[in-house]
Amino acid sequence: MKFRIVTIFFLLSVVTTMGQNKKSKGDFLFFEYAYADAIREYQKELRNGSLTVQQSLNLADSYFKTRNYKNATETYLNVYKKDSTMSNHYFNKMLQSLTKTSGADRAKAFLATRTSALPNELLENANFNYELFGSDTGIQDFSIFNINANSPQSDFSPTFYKDRLLFSSARSRNSKKVYAPSGEAYLNIYESRISTDGNINNANEFKRIPGFQYHKATPYYAKGLDNLFYVLSNAEDGELSFDDNGKNSLAIGSVDRNGTFEYLLRDLSTSFYYPFYHEASGKLYFAANFEDGYGGTDIYFAYTNEGQLMSAPVNLGPRINTPGNEIAPFIFENSLYFSSDVFYGLGGMDVYKSNIQMDETFSIPINLGIGINSASDDFGFIIKNDDNGGLLGYFSSNRTGGEGNDDIYGYKVAEKPGLKTVLIRGKVVKHNSVVGVAKASLRIFGENNELIKETATNEEGEYRLEMPWKDNFTLEVTKERYSVYTKQYNEEILETEQNSSLTIDLTLLDDLVEEKESQTVIKLRKFYFARGKTLITPEIAFELEKVVTAVKQFPQVQLRIESHTDSRGGGSTNFRLSQGRSDAIKNYLLQQGVPAKNILYSVGYGEDKITNNCTNGVYCIDYLHKQNERSLIVILNYNLLY
Repeated sequence: MKFRIVTIFFLLSVVTTMGQNKKSKGDFLFFEYAYADAIREYQKELRNGSLTVQQSLNLADSYFKTRNYKNATETYLNVYKKDSTMSNHYFNKMLQSLTKTSGADRAKAFLATRTSALPNELLENANFNYELFGSDTGIQDFSIFNINANSPQSDFSPTFYKDRLLFSSARSRNSKKVYAPSGEAYLNIYESRISTDGNINNANEFKRIPGFQYHKATPYYAKGLDNLFYVLSNAEDGELSFDDNGKNSLAIGSVDRNGTFEYLLRDLSTSFYYPFYHEASGKLYFAANFEDGYGGTDIYFAYTNEGQLMSAPVNLGPRINTPGNEIAPFIFENSLYFSSDVFYGLGGMDVYKSNIQMDETFSIPINLGIGINSASDDFGFIIKNDDNGGLLGYFSSNRTGGEGNDDIYGYKVAEKPGLKTVLIRGKVVKHNSVVGVAKASLRIFGENNELIKETATNEEGEYRLEMPWKDNFTLEVTKERYSVYTKQYNEEILETEQNSSLTIDLTLLDDLVEEKESQTVIKLRKFYFARGKTLITPEIAFELEKVVTAVKQFPQVQLRIESHTDSRGGGSTNFRLSQGRSDAIKNYLLQQGVPAKNILYSVGYGEDKITNNCTNGVYCIDYLHKQNERSLIVILNYNLLY
């Protein structure tokens, strides 16, 4: 099989140095991308002795690249059994092979053995997409067609250029120079007009970019700048440039409206792929295989000023980048489309969509599903609004039925591709503070009160909960000894609020209560009725609102209202007065919505429970008498609540 992967250079193997170990013939063939030959040599070396761990992984990779997934699986597993600390990048390829040979369930079982070593974002992404594949939610009807301009060679990486389409191709350009790993010509950029039906017919070499005898490919046209960004081989004075290990990497260059060329991202030991310039933010997105990434090739961005780099590359983080390879970023209507060969996809490279939030974080990347994606490699996805009111786009694939190694496919679709999701995120905090509440439970209930989704806050109280779109649902947040938070969502609320961070305030029951007279009571500032009266004044009502709030937050509390008087006046009069005050408090609480079932008793004790020496016949100043005049809201079941 022709070596296709380096031709489209999005799965270039990260060159692993062999330290001081002497490289074998199998190693040299592997690093020259001659995988079939490398397999034969490694098998010979294995028969005559043994392979190092790295050589075993090279052999597994060679099987993987030649689509011998059965042997790849066995070889990866043998390494994993001996050394379960294999890098996440190799672990991803092992899970890919397992999925192809034994199905997703076996891959999930191995995934469960490594959860502590993988980013939480990766596990959330995997679970979400596994759930998605288990349902028919969000399946879209794509009208897909193979464009007429495809050749028997590799054609890929389409991009819009005015009324035309640019793309990369390995078709011959009348040169004897051949790129050895692919056996095809060095990559070049071609253009063609887009016909009224979206098809692409005749293609010609794109002349706006300066002539170059080595690779130039994956262009992106920034309309506002009138600049072209693209990838090209590192070269000086017409000769390829190599690093100290003999590696020729790929750089990103640009050509301005005057035809002036400059290198933008260039490192002889690092390859850069698929530039995309975001006009609204001035960010230049690209893929690169930096050694400190999350896997093979990750997506990064750099800030620019009118296309001139102004910052170091910034990794998009573990929500987007995985132990696999991520390439081909493209932003349309605040959604990031890109391709990844992460293990939970449908095949090799799949196209995913992630929504960009207001704080520039990303939602869970959603697999676009069967149609755009296949069991083969699907990548280089672009999209725009069509003149007919729908959407028109293109992508690349090496699926069966094409003209060559990689073909460009067009598609039409009525609505923006990708499952619409609900994302609720933010922080759960303790009442009247910014202190996060750890391990609080968040649950989503549907219209029939069925549990749809649940999660828990992290140690800082932060949470993130994402699910397929629903017009109506209820969010419930709970934690033992804390108040219950509920919020009902409908389509209108979701459209305006779901991209905002939601801070949820929970009250700790212990903060609402105190011990008084050997009882647990709701914490209130002391209040007084008018002399000899039972009228609820505004000052009393203000304090009783705390009781109303406490019952709403803890609807299971059982209360006893008790009132006391001082010793002044007759005993029977004081008893009736205290009972009247307790009943007045009860009636007020009922009027404010406190359920009657929460108030078990309202009791007046008169002067029976004097707290100091101011009993009948004892002279006391008014201040001391007032210490005995009080009302308490007792929680009878406090010790039984949790």
